[in-house]
Amino acid sequence: MLKILGRASSINVRKVLWACDELNIAFEREEWGEGFQSPQAAAFKKLNPNAMIPVIREDDFVLWESNTIIRYLANAHQGNWLYPFNPRERARVDQWIDWQATELNTAWRYAFMSLVRHSPAHQDPRLLAAACKGWSYTMSILNRQLESTGAYVAGSAFSLADIPIGLSVNRWYETPLEHADLPAVRAYYERLTLRKGYAAWGRNGTP
Repeated sequence: MLKILGRASSINVRKVLWACDELNIAFEREEWGEGFQSPQAAAFKKLNPNAMIPVIREDDFVLWESNTIIRYLANAHQGNWLYPFNPRERARVDQWIDWQATELNTAWRYAFMSLVRHSPAHQDPRLLAAACKGWSYTMSILNRQLESTGAYVAGSAFSLADIPIGLSVNRWYETPLEHADLPAVRAYYERLTLRKGYAAWGRNGTP
């Protein structure tokens, strides 16, 4: 039985939970926190030296890093329809997974910490305005890509890339800021909501 360690409110844990739904993988989730000061820190660092969630355990196999985990699950559980074998098709999927982890995550971090987490360290009005502008610009890149494909981020079919991207789109709409008019992103958001896994782990009221 696959075990997923991490709280279900975490965007990175939700990637794994959604991937399991798409792949029909049975799992058990254990409510683990993260960080070196948590009560479970010593035990958790034995599984992940970064003391971050999620971590999975499958038999004697332990793995961390959410994007690595969803790639593994697709490879190990007949998910080539999500993560194709063809090198060029797979590279296109990987490109957008990596873009989400670098460009998109970087763009939303300050604004999200300020407006949703209410972090005292993220309340500079000038930095917040710049962060909102940068986030909107990055989302406009996604909008152009979705205009090009007409459906999903890596092409006409749903793929593994839509899991991290889709969760980030939910975070965009759940953050209280002035949202740019991005029709292709909005249509994508509605399209994803038809998927059971996204309704459960993505567009579920959690940013």
